[in-house]
Amino acid sequence: MLNHFILASAGTAGVGMLVYLVIIGLVFYFILIRPQRKEQKRVRMMLSEMQVGDCVVTSGGFYGVLIDIADDTVIVEFGNNKNCRIPMQKSSIVQVEKAEENMPQEEEKETKKDTKKDNK
Repeated sequence: MLNHFILASAGTAGVGMLVYLVIIGLVFYFILIRPQRKEQKRVRMMLSEMQVGDCVVTSGGFYGVLIDIADDTVIVEFGNNKNCRIPMQKSSIVQVEKAEENMPQEEEKETKKDTKKDNK
């Protein structure tokens, strides 16, 4: 009788251990793996949607404007100096700001300022 009890409790402990391992696996998935995949997907989308004229920030912290885009490299112009164009890997770009988003807002602000000046 004691042998049956020992065997039954050993089987139950194995199932309990398996349940704990599954729970730990799910926690690792939702805390580590899933957010990392979302971030990788966001970066891939950002790099694939880049266009010439977009403002970018490199991994070194430099701000520039995209001049040319190839398969895995881009040419970035830094500052107002037209001679400062540097080819770099797409993977070194950490942030992209679309050029179209800034231009209409700035033009609207300038036209509002001009109209206010004209009215005075």
